[in-house]
Formats: sequence, C-alpha cells, structure tokens
Amino acid sequence: MGKHRFKRKHFLVESDSTVDLAKISTAAGKELDGKSNTQEAIQADVEYLKEQQEKLYAQDQQSLIIIFQGMDAAGKDSCIEKVFSGINPQGCNVTSFKAPNAEELEHHFLWRPMRFLPVRGKIAIYNRSYYEETIVVRVHPDFLKPQRLPALKSADQIWKHRFREISNFESMLVDQGTQVIKFYLHVSPEVQLQRLVDRLESPDKHWKVNLGDFEERKLWSEYRKAYEDMLPATSKPGAPWYIVPSDDKWYARAVVADLLAQQIESMDVSYPKIAPETSSQYTKLAVEYRNTMEPDDKSTKPKKKKKSDNGESVAS
Repeated sequence: MGKHRFKRKHFLVESDSTVDLAKISTAAGKELDGKSNTQEAIQADVEYLKEQQEKLYAQDQQSLIIIFQGMDAAGKDSCIEKVFSGINPQGCNVTSFKAPNAEELEHHFLWRPMRFLPVRGKIAIYNRSYYEETIVVRVHPDFLKPQRLPALKSADQIWKHRFREISNFESMLVDQGTQVIKFYLHVSPEVQLQRLVDRLESPDKHWKVNLGDFEERKLWSEYRKAYEDMLPATSKPGAPWYIVPSDDKWYARAVVADLLAQQIESMDVSYPKIAPETSSQYTKLAVEYRNTMEPDDKSTKPKKKKKSDNGESVAS
C-alpha cells in the first residue's frame, strides 16, 4: 500500500480519555484538496481493500468486524455502499441492528451479535450494533423494562457494566484472531436536519423517511452525553474507536477507506504458502494439460479482429 493520507491518531479515541464532541469538528479536514480530488484517493483504497480481502479469505486465519455508529442521517449507509463497493460479496456480510425481538430480549444483549460474528477469512459490517444497548437504551431507559434485569443500585451501574462486558467481549474476539475497528460518524445538528429535510423533499428518498428521527433530534444532548461516555470507555487496543467528521460525506468516506486500509495492512494477510514440491508438481501438471488442449483453447488472449469488405470488424 502506498502513502496513507490520514493519521490514525488524529481520529483515534484514547482509552479512558475525556471526549467532548462539541469541541470536535464535524467539517472536512485539509488532508485532501477538496471533494473533486477525493475520488481517486477513495478508489485506490477500495482497490487495495478488494485485494486484501481476497488474501484474508484465502489465508482463512483472521477475520474483521467493522462497526458504524452515529446519529440518524450521519451517512452510515452511503459510506458502507461506497467504501465496500469492490468487496466480493462472498467474503463480506452486513448486519443492521434494530430493536431486539422477543427472542433476543430473553438473552443477554451480547447474544445477538454472537450469531453474526464473521467466520475466519470474512468481514462483518455492523450498521449500528450492540452499542445501541449503551446509547438508545440509555436515552430511553424504558427500553430496559422488557429485559427484566436484576435490580441495581443506580442506572449508571448498568452502563458501566455494559462497557466492561463489551470490552471483554471484543478482547476475546481479538485474542481469537478477529480484529475490531469502530467508526463514529460525527455529524452536526444543522447538517443532520438538512439531510432529513432533503428526504422529505425528494420522492425517491421518501422510503428513508422516519418521522421519529425528528423527535429524536430533541434529545440531541442526551445522545451526545451517551456517546461521550461510551466511546472512551470501550476504545481499547485491538478494538479502537475513531471519530470521523461527517458533515461532508466525501471526506468521511475517504477517512474510513484509508483507516480501513491501514487496519487490514496491519493484519499482514497473505495467500497461503505452497510447499516447493507441490508448486513444482502444479507447474508440471499445467504443462501436461496444456499440451492436451486444442490450439484455440491454449490461448487466453482474445481473438484479433479484422475489417470486412464493408468496413465492419469481424472475428478472425
């Protein structure tokens, strides 16, 4: 991989640090020279991810979980669509965590993601995740009632317990060869409102409209507080959180693509090595089978075309 355009440390949430989202910019940085020059950068990272995903699949030793969190209309869907456009669908699964169903409520909240963990060699993308149990459930504590949890002295204990449980869960995954990388797409209230209104004004986007999103906006400060507590408490070595400015979608996509390229580069994936004697045997077999093929079958090059009498191209 060539030179990376973004420094991970600039976006990294340090473990157990203090996060004040109001002081962190949601606007594009100056690493790239504007929107018009980002496509080439993103495409280069997408191609690299495509190549490395194939090696990850072939190596069959490690796996990767990529988590996206953020307020409604932060750009999660479009970021996933753009950055993973070149990934082979056979090696990648996308899961969106919505409200738990009756069966899921009968289990520990981490039972649900366990069913969607990637097998070795694959990538799992969580569009929202089990972290909703420390965000939306915290903002709406009534959502805890159906879970019938043991009584605790205070609500704060619940979140601290869940932060610890999540960190232990992710540490276990890392120890077993599943890397975890997490992105919080950081959007401003003003840009979020503009995107929600755009959906109302565009008939082809009406399917995305959820009038509840406008009600949730009234709880912006509560959501911000929940994220400010959760991010540093669960950003750990092997499972870091990155805060990605997302008012400009092109910038957010470029950051995510580059940081993912750096992540998978650090995993040092490669094609399985073949024993020299096996490789020699394969080469010998290739020569033998090639010699049994018809002349036309031996060439993998497209047939040349020649001009007909009327000037049209025809196969030679």
